[in-house]
Amino acid sequence: MAKATDVWSNLGLIFWLACLLPLGPVRAAAGLYNLSLSSDGPATIGTEVTISASLVVKDNGSLSLPADTHLYRFHWIHAPLVLTAKTEKNLTSTIHVVGNVPGDFPVTVWVTAPDCWTCKPLARSALVLPIKESLVGNLVITQNSSVSWPNSYITKKSLRFSFILHDPSDFFKSASFFYRWDFGDGTLLITDNPVAYYNYSSVGTFTVNVRVVAEWEQTKPDATKGIAQKSGDFSATLRLREALQGIQISGPTLLQTFQKLTMTLNFLGSPPLEVCWGLKPECLPVEDRECHAVLVTSTSFNVTHVFQDPGDYCFIFRAENAISRAHQYHRIQVWPS
Repeated sequence: MAKATDVWSNLGLIFWLACLLPLGPVRAAAGLYNLSLSSDGPATIGTEVTISASLVVKDNGSLSLPADTHLYRFHWIHAPLVLTAKTEKNLTSTIHVVGNVPGDFPVTVWVTAPDCWTCKPLARSALVLPIKESLVGNLVITQNSSVSWPNSYITKKSLRFSFILHDPSDFFKSASFFYRWDFGDGTLLITDNPVAYYNYSSVGTFTVNVRVVAEWEQTKPDATKGIAQKSGDFSATLRLREALQGIQISGPTLLQTFQKLTMTLNFLGSPPLEVCWGLKPECLPVEDRECHAVLVTSTSFNVTHVFQDPGDYCFIFRAENAISRAHQYHRIQVWPS
């Protein structure tokens, strides 16, 4: 009886090893590949989200994936998201899911040999999919100008405000949209267009808000029709600046050596300003290495200097804000004391 038991035990081991032989290459490759995971989320409740996973070789330049895609199987865990469709092509698996409640939901995918759920994964990946109660989108602000500072724009020049809805599954294609714009200076505007234009007449920092409402006809569980609605609030902060029109200089043009000189610069434009000033015998532009650089956070700035030698001099001033640049010169004669 003991010998019979040993025989059956050995036969079982042989059959088990034989079953694993086709899986050998896949098992040996575990850890050598990655799963590239992407989605078109975040999404609004009820809208469909596409998530794709692609099996790729780790970048070591010496491996390649077998052409036979039947050697692999993708396994997904996405609950409580509802699966609406799943497709597989080559070495990519794609699922379509819908979230019925708001929250951040983990989605996990891994690849094993076929018909081997418990095998060591060839590769694994995960992401967190945000599902929102509100609409999903972005508020974009543009202006036909060359302002280099972030979120800075020019006064008295038209700004374009655009709301871009994020709806890759076209869930809201039959909806009607309404937009309530608040430009942050007391001006309100209601439109049915996702684009609005506005001019600010004064400098300052403003917060723009837009409330977006989508309405569409929907069939209820009792087969009657009703109006469904989703909304969302979006905002952006922007700073309005004036172009630097020039520099006004107040100060003497004649003084003696060892006498303290004080000049006041008044900037006709919005701070902050990068100010550079230099001193030469002639009124010629200064190079960066020749100037004294200072950051000015107001519209005026005082410059002081003491001359030790008599002669004719020229102060050269250069100022620049986020919008434009200005130059100014100030000649001065210094007499012996």
